Amino acid sequence: MKKIDIFSIIPVFLVTSHFAFCQIVQELAFSDKTHDFGTINEVDGPVEYEFTFTNTGTNTIKIENVKASCGCTTPGWTREEVFPGGTGFVKVKYDPQNRPGPFSKSLTVTTNSASKTYVLYIKGKVTPRPRTIEDDFPSLMGGIRVKYKAFNLGKVLNNAPVTKEFEIYNASENPIRFLDSTQAPAYIVVQVSPIILEPKAKGNIIITYDTRSRNDLGFMSDNIVLFTDEAENSRKSFSVYATIEEYFPPMTPEELAQAPKLTFEKLIHDFGKIKQGDVVSTEFLFTNKGKSELNIRKTKATCGCTVSKPEKSTLLPGESSKLTVTFNSAGRRGTQQKSVTIFSNDPSAPSQRITIKAFIEEK
Repeated sequence: MKKIDIFSIIPVFLVTSHFAFCQIVQELAFSDKTHDFGTINEVDGPVEYEFTFTNTGTNTIKIENVKASCGCTTPGWTREEVFPGGTGFVKVKYDPQNRPGPFSKSLTVTTNSASKTYVLYIKGKVTPRPRTIEDDFPSLMGGIRVKYKAFNLGKVLNNAPVTKEFEIYNASENPIRFLDSTQAPAYIVVQVSPIILEPKAKGNIIITYDTRSRNDLGFMSDNIVLFTDEAENSRKSFSVYATIEEYFPPMTPEELAQAPKLTFEKLIHDFGKIKQGDVVSTEFLFTNKGKSELNIRKTKATCGCTVSKPEKSTLLPGESSKLTVTFNSAGRRGTQQKSVTIFSNDPSAPSQRITIKAFIEEK
């Protein structure tokens, strides 16, 4: 009986398999699989390119789908079947609007062929359009343009007033004078420089916020009103936002080790499914793991539907207490997530957040 040398068959099998694989891969032969648009201008609008291919296989092939890696790339392709020896295309359009800088995108071409998918690439660099006054100052208030109709001071400390300037622009053809009759809370001082803003000139609204007089912690929202000598739209109303945090003087490692430390047993509670109108409560256990007395300065929920109340506001070292959080689901439905911020004299974490969740079903 003649013996078969299996090792002599393996190379033949590998060569045959490799040949068959190459045949599969080359069923659609693209003229190129990467196109570089080079440098394009945003102001010129979308650019297009057409990848062409030839069916080099022995079977009829149909492109079933072309999926782009992002919505800014719009594909089109040969919809009919491509017979052996026939040609087709995959068209790509890239819109550079609001997309400055380099880009690299892909298109996945799905077919009914043995190889199934092909990946094409486009790349380039977008030169942004020159910025306009409307870009820099999008909000128009009479003849004045501003970046935002709200002045956000960000995080501020409660130990001293904070001052921040916000740029404005006179988009009109006439000088605009700011009047002295500004409306603002006592802890907010508003100044405009210059008082008379010439046409097509920039100026500043200067906000000085006295956090000590405000005497509060957390996110704050206030309203101020400025008046100009314009015949129309002379009243300019703005919001002022600030997140006030407690100031702690610099501390040595030894001093920090002796400070109070607020620790919660859990930070999230999920009520699960509840009925619309249900009022539910839960308790969060917290402990002073520091070496000094802990004071809960304040608790503040993200909305009026949530009420928080600590059992105790002063805890000795090692002492624990509970914070009760009550959620009223009236008028709400679906997935809800609310949070409560706890402010304390823990210098390492003066503000901490706990969260409640619920899914509200209609009755």
